[in-house]
Amino acid sequence: MVQINSDAAAALLQQLEGKSETEAIVFLAARFPGEVTFSTSFSMEDQVITDLISCSGAGVSCFTLDTGRMFPETYSTWTRTSERYNMPIVPYYPDTTLLETFIGTNGPDAFYRSPELRSECCRIRKVIPLKRALTGKKIWITGLRAAHSPGRNHMQLLEWDETNQLIKYQPLLHWTNEEVSTYIHSAAIPYNPLHDKGFVSIGCAPCTRAIQPGEDFRAGRWWWEDNSKKECGLHTHKAN
Repeated sequence: MVQINSDAAAALLQQLEGKSETEAIVFLAARFPGEVTFSTSFSMEDQVITDLISCSGAGVSCFTLDTGRMFPETYSTWTRTSERYNMPIVPYYPDTTLLETFIGTNGPDAFYRSPELRSECCRIRKVIPLKRALTGKKIWITGLRAAHSPGRNHMQLLEWDETNQLIKYQPLLHWTNEEVSTYIHSAAIPYNPLHDKGFVSIGCAPCTRAIQPGEDFRAGRWWWEDNSKKECGLHTHKAN
């Protein structure tokens, strides 16, 4: 059994040097058979990675976190993606009891009232289901890019995720917006039509709006909060 920790992550990072994104995915899937998973929110980045995984033929499982408050366009993109790739995308949902208690106590739109309530909503709808999705996995592939937020500039292509106790690989970390868009359109990959309406980072419908020219990439997420708090807790961890 391959032991994973921060040292293992550093060693794997060296072994990925010179490999393309597809080659790296194949390498990791072969090194950790049945223990590599990919989380998709059907963003443009995630659609690129879905295509890479499909083309590679690597044994990588795929899941999504269905919060119950997604845009109709996100669900239609999910359907079109499943039809295009014929690849299982396993949904993970919030715990019913936790969600019923939270909404029953605070109301359906409590997240607007305080950062604490918004964080708790994200924890129930995203963070806790993510823990279940990552159980038994050693490699978590994500669509994070450095351009998404200032807090992600320090991230490495592959790193140890202390919170989830696994290795996280973000193959598109250094891709530009133009590179992502070019890949999507050149391969005619299905994508969320909200991207054509000014929506850049797309999450739950009540918490996402289109951005204006010149606004930050994350300005459309939780726009009523301070810019320094534009995270939901999925990717908050200590990197080594």
